[in-house]
Amino acid sequence: MRVAIAGAGAVGRSIAGELLENGHEVLLIDKAPTAISVERVPQAEWLLADACEITSLDEAALQRCNVVIAATGDDKVNLVVSLLAKTEYGVPRVVARVNNPKNEWLFNESWGVDVAVSTPRLMSALVEEAVSVGDLVRLLRFSHGDANLVELTLPPESAVAGTAVGDVAWPQDTSLVTIIRGSRVLTPSAEETLEAGDELLFVAAQAREEQLEDLLQVRREVTES
Repeated sequence: MRVAIAGAGAVGRSIAGELLENGHEVLLIDKAPTAISVERVPQAEWLLADACEITSLDEAALQRCNVVIAATGDDKVNLVVSLLAKTEYGVPRVVARVNNPKNEWLFNESWGVDVAVSTPRLMSALVEEAVSVGDLVRLLRFSHGDANLVELTLPPESAVAGTAVGDVAWPQDTSLVTIIRGSRVLTPSAEETLEAGDELLFVAAQAREEQLEDLLQVRREVTES
């Protein structure tokens, strides 16, 4: 897979390094000469150019890319890169970094964004995950279909703890995609039994998040009047 990354700062280089380790082709684009540090990611291709300019993207052969990642520190630049990648070059997958959470509402399919990643949100999500069990944490927002990647660590007294995945009445427009149990990553099958402490990752419609959280919460005691 060929991936172009606009923004060769610390974030862009980190993403490039991981992709290269996984066997992908990576092109890093940045207009700042000081950002062109070939020795830091020597396996990548480098291009000194303004990713907001059509001529630069032509030189980068963006139409050959499977994915474009707009990873600069400027939200305006990331939106322009995303829009050009999708509308002018037909890139199948566009991922954009959101620097200011107040701008997150702009990062949608209207601007060519398939996946918007808010770095502050991911950082806060990791903190919340470390201290909160039973709280739904939104990790990523997918523009298409208004769906999110969400996570919840199953509390010990959850109503579904000890229940097989196939026996849970999951909300509509919700899919359990992964169970993380200790150091193991499990693909959920209908027979897999949910355990307290499981980290559950879902792709869910935003409108279903509250319903999903209620389902996974602590059992409610029934008291007789």
